[in-house]
Amino acid sequence: MSLLKVEGVWKHYHGLSVLRGIDLEVAPHEVVCLIGASGSGKSTLLRCVNLLETIDDGAIYLDGAEITDVRADADDVRRRIGIVFQAYNLFPHMTVLDNITLAPRKVHGVRREEAEARARELLDRFGLADKAGEYPDRLSGGQQQRVAVIRAVATNPRLLLLDEVTSALDPTLVTEVLSVIRELKETGMTMILATHEMGFARDIADTVCFLEGGVLLESGPPEQIFSAPEHPRTRAFLQSVLEARRM
Repeated sequence: MSLLKVEGVWKHYHGLSVLRGIDLEVAPHEVVCLIGASGSGKSTLLRCVNLLETIDDGAIYLDGAEITDVRADADDVRRRIGIVFQAYNLFPHMTVLDNITLAPRKVHGVRREEAEARARELLDRFGLADKAGEYPDRLSGGQQQRVAVIRAVATNPRLLLLDEVTSALDPTLVTEVLSVIRELKETGMTMILATHEMGFARDIADTVCFLEGGVLLESGPPEQIFSAPEHPRTRAFLQSVLEARRM
């Protein structure tokens, strides 16, 4: 059974359709990368999955239950889905350790000692063990984004959503964030990533989905999408990415 199923999802803003009949299934432990130009609907799709946006038609299912049903408990859904945005959104007045343990303690009812032990384990795993007592403004952008990912993972979500998490970083800091995501894949974390990092998507994804104008035009394994895309718009997009890098 799919962990996540998106069926015929539409989303409108002020009369403009930004998602147009999206269908998507994500299996447990699968990594799905969403690619496409800015404004193609990638971020909106992630926000709809996390119920930060309401859909106008269609349905979304998590573990077989419809989470877009009006009777669904949105807070319960969000306890099972982690999300990381472009901006780090760390609380500036709280230490790294407190940022990471806040949701486990306040939302999931985990004891402080247990939450801190889990946080320190994650910080150590991702090379930030010495930053537990630091405040966010003392960290580099890459370190802050790694902390944001760790904060999302600390609640043991069923599904992790990553929305262009490297786009606000200096290119020299991108690698350290991508290494965290790569390790999460190795642990079996189910993830959906919206990304402009084509090389990374090719390397990490089980499935790549190309969106344009709110439509999921093509999806498949990375070797198919990047080496032999079927849709002409997919080919045009990838060609434009390649040409931009040559400039």
